[in-house]
Amino acid sequence: MSTKSPTIALVHGGFVDGSGWQAVHDLLRTDGYNVAVVQNPTLSLEGDVAATHHVLDDYDGPVVLVGHSYGGAVITEAGTHPQVEALVYVTAFAPDQGESVQTLIADPPPGAPVPPILPPRNGFLALDREKFADSFAGDLKPDQATFMANSQVPWGLEALGGVVSTAAWRSKPSWYLVATDDRMIPPPAQRAMAERAGAQVVEVPGSHSVYLSQPQAVVDLIRTAAESLTRA
Repeated sequence: MSTKSPTIALVHGGFVDGSGWQAVHDLLRTDGYNVAVVQNPTLSLEGDVAATHHVLDDYDGPVVLVGHSYGGAVITEAGTHPQVEALVYVTAFAPDQGESVQTLIADPPPGAPVPPILPPRNGFLALDREKFADSFAGDLKPDQATFMANSQVPWGLEALGGVVSTAAWRSKPSWYLVATDDRMIPPPAQRAMAERAGAQVVEVPGSHSVYLSQPQAVVDLIRTAAESLTRA
């Protein structure tokens, strides 16, 4: 246990960048937390873990590491960093040792929506722009969803297939926010991963972009995790 208020480090997922965390960042800063936003390149899991560790090395004291979507795979591996004391998954993948995002999505539940991922091109993936809003950003304003679709960050196949060597949630406490209207990661899959990780779970009616549409709900869960570290 630490008596020092932890730093919150935010890790984005595939197809987007760290700017999507701005509302969460601002609310956490208002609450008095130091906040770091990792701009992971999403080229490979190994590279994204290295980028996350590079940011963590700049901070002293405990860290709550937060990941959205593919960022959950990143924090699962990067969370073994000695300063990380808690993990928060925001409608995110939580793979175990030997798993990757690719293996987790290989066998979707019957009837689950199929994310509109286009065939890979030059080693990168993208979502169909015309279907982006419905799958990724169903509760955002149309103009915002359109901008996200048109400003996608290419997601590397090496990130999709990157295999976790050590799952930090096996040794560190975790929290999980389930977005019940998510059409990218089926809610039943979210619940199963959260249960396997022994995470404390909250459920929020929201899309895969719940961190944008309901930043306060995300901040509330992060605060719960942070306060658990400072509680005597």
